[in-house]
Formats: sequence, structure tokens, C-alpha cells
Amino acid sequence: MVFTNWARNQTAAPAEVRTPASTEDVVRAVKDAAATGRRLRMIGTGHSFTGVALTDGVMLRPTALTGVTSVASRADDRVTVRAGTTVRELNSLLAARGLALANMGDITDQTVAGAIQTGTHGTGRDSGGLADQVEALELVLADGSVVTASPGEDLFDAARVGLGALGVLTSVTFRVEPAFLLRNRRRRMTLSGILDSLDSLTADNEHLDFFWLPHTDACLVKTNNRDPGPPRPPGAVKHWLDNVFLENTLFGAACALGARFPALIPRINGVSAAALGDSEAVDTSYKIFTSRRDVRFLEMEYAVPREHLGQALRETRALLERMGWRITFPVEVRVTPASTAWLSTAYGRQSAYVACHIYRPTPNPAYFAGVEEIMTRLGGRPHWGKLHTRDAAYLGTVYPRFADFVALRDRLDPGRLFGNAYLETVLG
Repeated sequence: MVFTNWARNQTAAPAEVRTPASTEDVVRAVKDAAATGRRLRMIGTGHSFTGVALTDGVMLRPTALTGVTSVASRADDRVTVRAGTTVRELNSLLAARGLALANMGDITDQTVAGAIQTGTHGTGRDSGGLADQVEALELVLADGSVVTASPGEDLFDAARVGLGALGVLTSVTFRVEPAFLLRNRRRRMTLSGILDSLDSLTADNEHLDFFWLPHTDACLVKTNNRDPGPPRPPGAVKHWLDNVFLENTLFGAACALGARFPALIPRINGVSAAALGDSEAVDTSYKIFTSRRDVRFLEMEYAVPREHLGQALRETRALLERMGWRITFPVEVRVTPASTAWLSTAYGRQSAYVACHIYRPTPNPAYFAGVEEIMTRLGGRPHWGKLHTRDAAYLGTVYPRFADFVALRDRLDPGRLFGNAYLETVLG
């Protein structure tokens, strides 16, 4: 088997592939890998752009390690699911029980283990990403033992965003809450106007997400806030027009046209900017949080201290104007509160995320490198599952608990059973 990720920029040819259906199956695979001197990694659904999940040894596919294992009472509101459960499946399982996650990213194809281990996040003024909603983790360690990590333990804060370096995650307990509605408002604003009102935009909205179209001053701003109802979901035609045709079919055609005729990209983006319109809907929270993404891309994302967001965007805009690159994909901006997970990109500080995308058939390493220079100068932390060039020497300067994480890894996996080339770079 050759494994290829969603973006088709990472591949691996493992010596063996297993599909565990239980924690006991994972224990057996770990012991077998150790006995034969092979390394072991568990993949998700391939939505990382880095090589974080790759291995040339034993690859575990968690497609049978799915489903709810326990649901606590409404007074407790905890749900435990197996690690291979996708976010889409989790949303459905929770909705059927009248429950919901407080926040999430917009991609639902990821497994809960993959999303947590790479620090996947959404956007939230007060609520953090998936790792910040975790109440307990079950892991299989390199010696084959099974442990449960709970709040108050170093292993819990280290393993929530653990990169798969500390053990194989087999189940996750989430803190959930009664299902709720969100009012989604989409409107067009100028980047200049946003830069002048960043503080009020972040303070006045529970969830802020905006997209700047390069070569224009236009942004699509999405705000999500809780609403008492009643639901006012978009009609089927409106939903198809916005989420399928405009954001995927037509956008994909625009990217393909720009790839063939790069000089047209500024005009294409200008037409896209003119098509941006205002809309509003009230719907179930996970339906508002999540999006459809059919056009394949490469992505780099950095988290900077929230107070540096304005500078990061101004410098990125100036860089694009100066270098003359032709970029079809918008630059996305989100925010999160501080996190206590040691390797969360939001550890210890309120954070803002600047995500740069490139159409998959037309990679532009210089664009990513130029933006990366800006972000690292501002103390930025790269998303673990998205493209970057940082190594342990740099990462140790921006993560206060980095040395503690490495020391814990040295104790739990001294033989690097769970190692791979990516971890050698980012952890040393």
C-alpha cells in the first residue's frame, strides 16, 4: 500500500498496514513493531500537509476504531469516542443525543485523534480548539501499556497536542454541552476597514473568521454568535449556490483559469470580490462551523500573538504588492483564546492565525517562505499539520514547555518507536 494525503503532496510506503478495531489490537501492533525493530504511526484521514503521520514501518489505519463508548449524564456532559471517529461522525452522534461541541474547525473529514494531535482549531473569542475541549485521553505507550491521561497530569497537557510522539491515541473524552444555534452573518468589508477595527471585531463576536482576496482590498467576513432561535437555515438553493457552486465549482474554475493564465489572476480576484454579498442564517452549530472544501490546495498557517495580527496582515499585504506574485486563494484569519496544552499553537497566549493557501497545481514556495519570515519575526508558531520549515531549534524558543515535552518523550519512548522524519525535525 502507498499512502497519499488529501493534498497529494505527501506519500509513504509502509512495510505493513493494520486496521485495529480495539485498544487490544493497538497494543498487539505496538508490541509486534517493537519486537521486529520497526517504527509505528497511526494515520488519520490524510488532511495534514506535513509528513507528521508518515512511516516506513507499521501504519495503523483507524477506520474500525470508531464510535461512542460512553455518554455521561447531562449534568456531567462528557462523551468518550474511539480515536478513529471522524469529526463528521462525532457531530452526528452528539446531535442525536441533543449535545454539541463548543467549537471546532471547518473540516469534518478528520479523525478526532488526528485533529487533536496536530492542534486543529476553529475560531473563537472564548472557546478554544478541540484539544481544549478534551477531558481525558487513552493512549498506548511504547512499552505496550495502556494509560488514561486526565487533567492535572503532565501527560494530559503534553498529549492533547502530542503529534503522536508520546503514544497511540485510542479514545478521547470530550466535554460537550446542550446543542445550540448559531447566527451566521457574512458580509463584505475592506481589509483597510478591518485593520482599523480588529479589536472591536474580535471583542464583539464569539467567532470571527475572515478571508482577504489578494490583489484587492476586499474581505469576506464571517461572524458566528449564539442565537435563541428559531432556526432560519439557508434554503436548499441558497446553500447550494454559496457552498457548492460559488465556493467550490466556480472557485475551482477560477483557480484553473488563473493557473493557465497567471496575468489574469488580479482581474479574476476583482470579479470574485465584486460577487461577495451579505447574508444571514441561524442553524445548528456544527452546520455553521463546518464548510465544504473540494478545491485542493497547499496551506501554511502561523499563530501569532493576537496583538501582532494587524502588523502581520499589513506586512503580508505589502510583501504581495512588492513581489508581484499572483495568488488566487484568499488569506484566512481566525482567533483563539490561550490554551494550556503544551504544544498548542495558542499555548499561554491569545492567538491570531494567518493561513496562506496556494492552488495545488501551482505551488509557490517563495510565497510561503516570504510570509513565514514575517510570522517568525513576530514569534509565530506554525500549525503542526501545515507546511512550514521550522525545526526544534526555533520551536524551542516559542514554546515555553517545549523542553518539558521533549523530556517526557525521552522517558516514554526512548527508542523512538513512534518516530519519523518529521518528528526528528520538529522535536530533535
